[in-house]
Amino acid sequence: MSQFSFLDKLFSNQSYDKNNFFLIAGPCVIESDDLLDEVASRVKAVCKQFEIPYIFKASYRKANRTSANSFTGIGDDAALSILKNTGLKHELPVTSDIHSAQEAAMAADFVDVLQIPAFLCRQTDILIAAAETGKIVNVKKGQFLSGASMKFAVEKIKSCNNEQVMLTERGNTFGYQDLVVDYRNIPIMQENKVPVIMDCTHSLQQPNQTSGVTGGNPAMIETIAKAAIASGADGLFIETHPNPSKALSDGANMLQLDLLEPLLEKLLRIRKSVV
Repeated sequence: MSQFSFLDKLFSNQSYDKNNFFLIAGPCVIESDDLLDEVASRVKAVCKQFEIPYIFKASYRKANRTSANSFTGIGDDAALSILKNTGLKHELPVTSDIHSAQEAAMAADFVDVLQIPAFLCRQTDILIAAAETGKIVNVKKGQFLSGASMKFAVEKIKSCNNEQVMLTERGNTFGYQDLVVDYRNIPIMQENKVPVIMDCTHSLQQPNQTSGVTGGNPAMIETIAKAAIASGADGLFIETHPNPSKALSDGANMLQLDLLEPLLEKLLRIRKSVV
């Protein structure tokens, strides 16, 4: 990861193999202190075993919900405090998404990486506000965009003298209720000289269900992840939960926590064969 000095700094307190991909993982949303503690502890142990650099992820609020009745969070202040404390306790960098320009400075006090949701990746004011915090900014590619078009998001952030940019592939809309992944987008986005991440769980969402609850296809997470590593992705994004069926958000496409270790073991074997 030496080609990206800001990642070397981010992971400076972790012992890792520089040839490995990095991992962004955690539950979809902050449900409780206990949940974050369990997931951070278990994922960190697996990543330490495999020498994979790790960023803990959990959203402090879910603003993009199909139904008004969907769970959105436990409150911004409470959730952000739990997220920051989880990072401090487990000595991990943490990330969460923001939903408006006004949230950038607020969230920056609690996280190491600001994430821009896919639907907001073209919103100039949000990108600029995130960049001006001086934090690393991870922009998810919109489901409606090509990888090549993400160069404009990179340019907006770098125009603020912030070179700490990452891009995340998360599939493209296919019809009304499905997504497909074009793996050409990984090397295409890497042409911007930024780390490119594969979102292995949101790319398997089945949105816009008439029930008001987003569906998913978690059985394909391993397939998506394997193809991403074979395509040269720098990092993986995986939402995981001890019991996805009981998760308060996006349970239909999250990876069961017990399955993370065997998955990473397989992916490392692929990584070693392609680097």
